[in-house]
Amino acid sequence: MATIQWFPGHMAKAIRQLEENLHVVDIVFELVDARIPQSSRNPEIERIIKEKPHLVILTKSDLADPEQTTNWIKQFKTQGLPAIAVDSKANITTKTVTRISQSILADKLNNEQQKGLKERPIRAITVGIPNVGKSTLLNRLVNKRAAQVGDRPGVTKGQQWLRSSSKLQLLDTPGILWPKFDDEVTGQALALTGAIKDQRFASDDVALYALKFFRKYYPKALQERYKLTSDDFDLSDVDLLLKLTKQFGMKDDYERASDRLILDIRKGKLGRYTLNQTDGEADD
Repeated sequence: MATIQWFPGHMAKAIRQLEENLHVVDIVFELVDARIPQSSRNPEIERIIKEKPHLVILTKSDLADPEQTTNWIKQFKTQGLPAIAVDSKANITTKTVTRISQSILADKLNNEQQKGLKERPIRAITVGIPNVGKSTLLNRLVNKRAAQVGDRPGVTKGQQWLRSSSKLQLLDTPGILWPKFDDEVTGQALALTGAIKDQRFASDDVALYALKFFRKYYPKALQERYKLTSDDFDLSDVDLLLKLTKQFGMKDDYERASDRLILDIRKGKLGRYTLNQTDGEADD
């Protein structure tokens, strides 16, 4: 399978902007896709923020396997990373995020208070890969359409401060990918969930990855969606894709069938799923 690589110039600029603004914020809100909590963690962001206090926010939790999301939150916390899961389309109170931020920054805020400094809003910067749901979450936190929202990666082009409340201010940043993915599975997981523009990868490679994964972890969802038999599960991934191609009425156009499968998965037609399983076997 071809290696997926993508690092446009605006992402290099976004990294510079993050490095330049890190010193003016108190905390980093690191957004990751709940369907791919590990694959959507950008090592470039981890490198830049270093020991800066931060909160991991698992977005799109309504699309992810709820049991896996719970396990991932526990796993992040064992790594010393506070984490919460949110459904970005549902209401999330600013008070909740503010309270968690105040808890993380308790020592710093107490020191400022003891020095007699005037109480001020917590300044947070939001970071994450493209299409992680950052703009949607920001709009919920500020209770208005303050950040541009779209389904395609890379909608947010610049940076802007947003006032969430008298106790919380947010600095938005463009989505940042990294120069080269460490392994094929990371790139395929990002592609399947829509973090990478469709023109940047071979759809049949990603469809075969999806079939292999769903056969192993969510076979019932695959079976019910496409009315598959036990004999169908004995087919190779390639032969199963060809069978689905004919089933979709697409003759031998397996690339078009691959696009259909990917779209079905993105739209949740195979149910809720998590590509990064906490048992570590999802990357086999």
